Amino acid sequence: MTLSAEQQAIIDAPLEPLSVVACAGSGKTRTAVRRLVEIRKRLGEHRGRVALLSFSNVAVDTFRESYQALTQSVPAGLGRDRVEIDTLDGFVTSNILRPHAYRTMGATQAAFLVTGGESFLNGFTFNPGTYPLNITKMQAGFRGGATYFYYAGNDQTLELNTAYATGIVNRLGRTGAYTHNLGRYWCHRVLLEQPGILRVLARRYPHILIDESQDIGTLHQAILEQLIAAGTQISLIGDPHQGIYEFAGANGKFLTQYGLRPGTRSYALTRNYRSVPSILALANKLSARADTAERQAPETPHGAFFIAYKNAERDQLITAFRAAVLAADLDPKRSAVVCRGRELADKLAGNDAPAGQGMVKGFVLAAILRDKRKDYLNSFKTVAACVVGLLADPPQGLVAMITQPARYPEARALRCEIWGFTRSSDAGLPAASLTADVQWHPMLRTRVKALLQVLQQKFGLATADNLGNKLAKKGLPNAPLMVEDDLAAARDARIRVDTVHQVKGESLDAVLYLASKEHVAALLAGVDSEVGRIGYVAITRARNLLWLGVPASALAELRPALIAGGFQEAGVAIPAEQ
Repeated sequence: MTLSAEQQAIIDAPLEPLSVVACAGSGKTRTAVRRLVEIRKRLGEHRGRVALLSFSNVAVDTFRESYQALTQSVPAGLGRDRVEIDTLDGFVTSNILRPHAYRTMGATQAAFLVTGGESFLNGFTFNPGTYPLNITKMQAGFRGGATYFYYAGNDQTLELNTAYATGIVNRLGRTGAYTHNLGRYWCHRVLLEQPGILRVLARRYPHILIDESQDIGTLHQAILEQLIAAGTQISLIGDPHQGIYEFAGANGKFLTQYGLRPGTRSYALTRNYRSVPSILALANKLSARADTAERQAPETPHGAFFIAYKNAERDQLITAFRAAVLAADLDPKRSAVVCRGRELADKLAGNDAPAGQGMVKGFVLAAILRDKRKDYLNSFKTVAACVVGLLADPPQGLVAMITQPARYPEARALRCEIWGFTRSSDAGLPAASLTADVQWHPMLRTRVKALLQVLQQKFGLATADNLGNKLAKKGLPNAPLMVEDDLAAARDARIRVDTVHQVKGESLDAVLYLASKEHVAALLAGVDSEVGRIGYVAITRARNLLWLGVPASALAELRPALIAGGFQEAGVAIPAEQ
């Protein structure tokens, strides 16, 4: 695509902090990476590095590929390699947590990530009778200049006693361990208590760009404020209407208010390159924006529709949606059914609780992920956690070392062994089509034992005692892990079912947003509430076709507002003059 005048203005802006408020589908990614190239070019021989950060590995991979393509002809001596492209959490982990946090934590070793499967975490719970979630589920926030701790779920938050929670967090810190959520807490403390690290970091990174800035939570913001005060120039790019992590304080307000600061230049991206005009018109009405569509309406079926459904007939609705996708000459693999809750998404996708118990249950889940969902990455991560659970006194943070190649390149050989086991149904993790108790399980035991022997011979990782008990077949049925319907669905490339949060940032040919009455009402009310913004994210993922699933019991009440909002009723003819 040719760069628009808006995009070019951002790329050519002075080397000052920027606030870029963009609409969905506006080419934020391509603008951000070109701004990165321009900053690095202007810095010339300056030894400072420029960072481009986002919130997903998919976005980071896209940035890296784009940057390499754009700078192939630039000599390395001109500072081409003095950039860092990563997630925001990855950036603070590599620059702050791993090298420096152990001193603030009071630990005797480098900080390491725990993911929840580590046995020693059983000693770090919050009164299980009162707070049923373990420490890996706990969140940390920043408010009024101080940190607080809480659990979030089902649209509710449970705030913990600060002194009590801090005591347990500090005790975990003394072991060197941190969770995904607590990593930001320790980063903030490191920069507060080790000011020399902050000064060095600000000199090393004079410019930082952050894409998807509406996802910056309160602790992220606190860390960025520390860097800004130390002299780093930070630019934000994002869409505040897509701020859907309000439980972490990520509601888009930091982005919208950033442009009001003295010395910060404000820009906008208002041209949508993703959606057909009718879907963009709906998004404009809901968000009170006036963005323009780059695309023309195609001749194939397209637009924004609502359709009634009953809970007992959701599978039939998904089947009808898939048929509509094919009729519109769209790709089912680039389309999705989305809803708010993980539990409902798993149910609609047929991801029932796996059979078996303990480690065997984990291996069952991995086999189903691989063979039914073709989700090799999460299958690999599940296998890695299971394998580590079968080791005697494994190194702390071993699961993270195996599953995070960018952070731990030294674990490549070990990673390859477990990846090979995960991928191969012939020599590794047995196929889910086998009868679970009499075929799949004996094969699993034999192959897992062989894998553990290899890990001990090559890497010195000893196997735990009582391996037979850990790999017992209790709870496995005398039936295949995947029935024939599952196998047929896998071959038929069934449309993906996921949560709205998981598809944020994606561009999809077609979207079915399966909503409740309350979700529809919030969507129609606009983007002032988090539920309304979640609906906005769902509809702005769609390139050509959008279906909104409305409960049949609420259709009569909601129909007038839906039509007034810009939806068409599926199956109802539109008069020619419209």
